[in-house]
Amino acid sequence: MASMTLYLADEAFAVFYIHVSRLAWHTQDMLQDPRVALSIAETDDGRADPFTLMRVSIRGDAVQLSEGPKAGWLARFPEQAINFELADFSFWKIIPRDARFVAGFGRIHNLSAAQLSRAAA
Repeated sequence: MASMTLYLADEAFAVFYIHVSRLAWHTQDMLQDPRVALSIAETDDGRADPFTLMRVSIRGDAVQLSEGPKAGWLARFPEQAINFELADFSFWKIIPRDARFVAGFGRIHNLSAAQLSRAAA
């Protein structure tokens, strides 16, 4: 299931956190199969050829957490505070296996998880 959700990366891009409802299809899918992909794209600036926008697809494994980075999440997404009052939301961490970085049309780089972490620096 492809879905749009907020994410919070740690400083080394070694973990990406999501805070999602168990009612969502993507959460149900993660409960059945922890293999996930997270796609992150540069903001569309209206250029004529959107294929020149930078983007990365991260393949990884999702693990549900009993606790997560609530303070960091709320610092980044303060409008999401209401979701912490709902019992069906929980944190998940996505641990990258590898990534595919597209720096623009024809500029594609495959990255291991270690290379992705080094790119964060």
